[in-house]
Amino acid sequence: MTDLYQAQRAMRNMRKAALQRGVVALLDIGSSKIACLVLRFDNDDAVREAEGIGSLAGQSSFRVIGAATTRSRGVRFGEIDAMAETERAIRTAVQAAQKMANTRVDHVIACFSGAVPRSYGLAGEVEVMGAQVGEQDLARVLASCDMPDIGQGREVLHAHPVNFALDHRSGLSDPRGHVGARLAVDMHLLTVDAAAVHNLIYCIRRCDLELAGIASSAYVSGMSSLVEDEQELGSACIDMGGGATAVSIFMKKHMIFADAVRMGGDHVTRDIAAGLQVPMATAERIKTFHGGVVATGMDDREMIELAGNSGDWEKDRRRVSRAELIGIMRPRVEEILEEVRALLDVAGFDHLPSQQIVLTGGASQIPGLDGLAARILGQNVRLGRPLRVQGLPQAATGSGFSSVVGLALFAAHPQDEWWDFEVPAEKLGGRSFRRALRWFRDNW
Repeated sequence: MTDLYQAQRAMRNMRKAALQRGVVALLDIGSSKIACLVLRFDNDDAVREAEGIGSLAGQSSFRVIGAATTRSRGVRFGEIDAMAETERAIRTAVQAAQKMANTRVDHVIACFSGAVPRSYGLAGEVEVMGAQVGEQDLARVLASCDMPDIGQGREVLHAHPVNFALDHRSGLSDPRGHVGARLAVDMHLLTVDAAAVHNLIYCIRRCDLELAGIASSAYVSGMSSLVEDEQELGSACIDMGGGATAVSIFMKKHMIFADAVRMGGDHVTRDIAAGLQVPMATAERIKTFHGGVVATGMDDREMIELAGNSGDWEKDRRRVSRAELIGIMRPRVEEILEEVRALLDVAGFDHLPSQQIVLTGGASQIPGLDGLAARILGQNVRLGRPLRVQGLPQAATGSGFSSVVGLALFAAHPQDEWWDFEVPAEKLGGRSFRRALRWFRDNW
């Protein structure tokens, strides 16, 4: 645990150094594409430390000066599967973004959607040492949270203090400077499969890049896609990628739950390829141009040319109705949404005051998906795209770029995490814990 704590602190320090130099790259390592943005920071503001327990702020003092995407290779279910292929794809994306930015980049901040995320809720309480709450009190109360037994081969990716209580006042976002006697905290801990994270770190180092931060796609997608009120009142962000669908729940501007379903848009494409007996590339094109999940009377008459290139003229000239295509796509999309619903039920999402659901990610663009999601999830559903970052190239404003744009906000306004405080090293152990999301019902 201590090693990981030090590694996360080292990354945070490296991020500060990168911001002082003024240029940092952001990498979204997905199953279907690898996206890279290069940011230039206005140094006066970049060095200035954000005060308080961070809220998800908006546009900062940065400009997007380079952007590139390349087809992902060697990534399955949001995790690296073939190291050399992923390394080549990352190099291609970074080099193209550097060329557009006309500058060299050494530091990257990366996000990924796989690695079997799990959420835990922790609670801690201490006596305040002086009359007012100070930095040292915050470090002590964070250290007083008993570390759960997260299991072998897992590591902590995010550790956010999401709620402070001072004496009888709960719901404080930053208690520093407040007068009180007993300080309590609720923390959200997100753990992931250690091997998947180490593979990612190793792959980025093989590309001659320094890792200045790492984040969950579920977290950064929510940062970029949810509007302020949704983050405050309680909303879920469902980031539908190629190989995985990430789910995050936000409350009081903090992520309080995250998980993932190991299915996404690529599984729909595979179903089309198998059902129509066409290559994956053709299936992807058909899905993009003709796909949908809600059939109407017109769809029986709308015919789609498969236009294959197998050399068999009869087979290549085949046509299918759009209704047939929808009949292949809909069951898989329903399956993904049913899995998402099961995760939201486990999280106790129906206890939140607002129950807005925002769909984002490349696979969320299937026509009719929002209506189907509203029926299956039984909530208010809207389609989301990256918000709060101006000056994005047109190509990077779609919902498929929510993760990488969220990384820009994550880089500029990192929420305070466990490793941002001088937590006493001997306090990093401990065993008892309370399962995720039991506590926020009592506190809010």
